[in-house]
Amino acid sequence: MKDKSHEIWNFRFVNQIIDSMADGVFTMDAYGRISSWNRSMERMSGYTAREAMGKTCELLRFSRCFGKECPADIKKCGIMVHRSYEVKECMMQHKDGHDVPVIKNAGVVRDENQNIIGVVETVTDLTELNRARQKAEEAALRLGEIHRLDNIIGKSQAMRNVFTAIKAAASSDATVLVQGDSGTGKELVAGAIHYNSERKDKPLITVNCSALSESLLESELFGHVKGAYTGAIRDRTGRFEEAQGGTIFLDEIGELSPFIQVKLLRVLQEREIERVGESRKRKVNIRIITATHQDLYSRVQQGYFREDLYYRIKVFPINLPTLRERKEDLPLLIGHFIKAQNRKTGKHIQGVSQAALRILMDYHWPGNVREIENAIEHAFVLCNKDRIDPFDLPVEIRQIEYQASFSTIPEKLRSNPVPQKKLSKDVLLNLLDECDWNKAEVGRRAGLSRTAIWKYMKKWEIPLKRPS
Repeated sequence: MKDKSHEIWNFRFVNQIIDSMADGVFTMDAYGRISSWNRSMERMSGYTAREAMGKTCELLRFSRCFGKECPADIKKCGIMVHRSYEVKECMMQHKDGHDVPVIKNAGVVRDENQNIIGVVETVTDLTELNRARQKAEEAALRLGEIHRLDNIIGKSQAMRNVFTAIKAAASSDATVLVQGDSGTGKELVAGAIHYNSERKDKPLITVNCSALSESLLESELFGHVKGAYTGAIRDRTGRFEEAQGGTIFLDEIGELSPFIQVKLLRVLQEREIERVGESRKRKVNIRIITATHQDLYSRVQQGYFREDLYYRIKVFPINLPTLRERKEDLPLLIGHFIKAQNRKTGKHIQGVSQAALRILMDYHWPGNVREIENAIEHAFVLCNKDRIDPFDLPVEIRQIEYQASFSTIPEKLRSNPVPQKKLSKDVLLNLLDECDWNKAEVGRRAGLSRTAIWKYMKKWEIPLKRPS
């Protein structure tokens, strides 16, 4: 009798735990009939336990069950056939008819002989998460502050020409082609045009054309209707429609396939789109800005890009200079990124030393503005003083100093390289004397980096400067 009451207490305790769960939980017997239904399932589905008990899970009309509709016979249910767990993000139909986004996790329950005696399913409501995602996306789309013209730094003539072009483009609705190397700020220019135009209160939608395959890019740009292809479980609005009234920025336009090029040409000509799997034409009122780091005219000549599309998107071209073409802007950019990192990290770095500035000015900056931003961020990790010095900079940028230091060494020393061999304290001391204690030249002649020379000097307790 005591064992019986203990069993009843355990059963009630387990039920209370299940009822207190935020996720929906329900079970089905071997015939596919619902045998338990917790309070979260009542809240999420609108069906009470009384209404659900004895019914099948077809009641919920999940959009995905092993990729199929719920069968009439439980023996044909995917969970019974595959005899495995299934985790899917899908839609569940509420009692009042609206769809609820959920993650459904289903698994079979077996007895001691491995016979299936039922199914247990958990359902996680994604409504709040999707709402938060949507708000974050909307905030990102409308957050114009980071794209405004005064965030594009530069006082050089080349950048003044860009500023003039941006203002002219913002005052019109012409299609713009932004051309420039990677890291020159093409997306910032697109944002500046949009947020200084009459469309500034509408969305700015950005799509990287090189990041998706042809079929995914088609769906991303134009949207699709339910059933257009495998996995299209509901209608989807494309990015052109999302940009209604605003601007769409197509980055890396040179990577478009011939098929998408034809479809984009139709959008530019007719200002209308068709969703994938649908013949209905939808009008769009959008401003199109494109960008590429490639020589698009060369791609036209080589047959990779349509000539008619090229002239459609090149109504108003803006060419961005590389950073090495506007070196006079470097101090401004360095100061801007130091201020940004001070705000981000809470440090109080005042600037860069003269030696570090010389290195930064001599470097060729293949990654352009993006690379200098990363270089300053790297320096902030290492710098523990009030100014960034050469040794706080990334090693590939410091290489220019090694070359400069070598050029100042007398010819008689440069022409007397030491054969590469295992470095000893005596060999290192001799090299230091021969090279006038120039660690960069010592490293070059020893076939080692200057950092390695410093480590050896520390290891053997050799002072960094020549003893007086």
